Parts: sequence; C-alpha cells; structure tokens
Amino acid sequence: MGIKIIATNKKAYHDYFIDEVLEAGMVLLGTEVKSLRLGKANLKDAFCRIMGGELYVNNLHISPYEFGNRENPDPTRVRKLLVHRAELDKLARKVDEKGLSLVPTKLYFKDGKVKLEIGVARGKKLHDKRETLKSKEADREMARAIRDRH
Repeated sequence: MGIKIIATNKKAYHDYFIDEVLEAGMVLLGTEVKSLRLGKANLKDAFCRIMGGELYVNNLHISPYEFGNRENPDPTRVRKLLVHRAELDKLARKVDEKGLSLVPTKLYFKDGKVKLEIGVARGKKLHDKRETLKSKEADREMARAIRDRH
C-alpha cells in the first residue's frame, strides 16, 4: 500500500541535529483518522515525553473533522505512542544520560495505519543554524548553475 506523508516538521531539522529516528504508532480517537486523511495536522510545536513508563506526544495539532459531531476530541490533546519496551528503555536512557530531546519529525500513513517518526535530537546553537542555511544556499546555487549550463 505504501507510505502517504501527512505532515513533516521542517522546524525540527532547522532547530536540532537529528541523530537517529524511530517509528511509532499512535492511539487515536473517533474522527481523528478521518481528519488526518484530509491532511489536517500540524507538527510545528509538537514534542515527545516519557511519563510513567509510556511515550506520549504533546501539542500535536489534529484539526477537528468538519463532518464530525460534538464528540470531536481536543485538537492538541496528549496522545499515547506505541513502541516496543526495549525501544522505550533505550530512548529513556539516551534522554536522561546525554540530555537529548525527542522531537516528532514526520506523520504519515503506512499500510493504512498512522505512524509518527520520532527523532532523537540535539539542540543547535545559533552559529550552527547559520552554517546550515549557508550550506543549503550554496547547494541551491550550484544546482542552479549546473541546470543553466545544460
């Protein structure tokens, strides 16, 4: 069936170095899946947290389904993520030990199920962000020059 990307978090790649990624399932209520099929999600301010031995995502905004009823869930509610215990323990050790963060990078459908890609992230300093922007600009200019020559 393949992968259909719903939303990506470009701000995460701007603000953090993503060391490794992990795929997690999500526990969703009612009409949230229908809203996601319409592409109505925002990962911009989302972050992940381990609480009570479980992994949760906070501030993931899924807009209410417009054809739903009054029972639509809160758009920014805390949602539980489904990962294996070994993966969760590994993430918990990394976050505690090295001061890393868990940042959602991508939300997508995989074989009809909603998946969230989580990145283990280190924060960038201001000079790192500037350096990244300069390298992207240089790559764009090189690609433009090569395209114009041919």
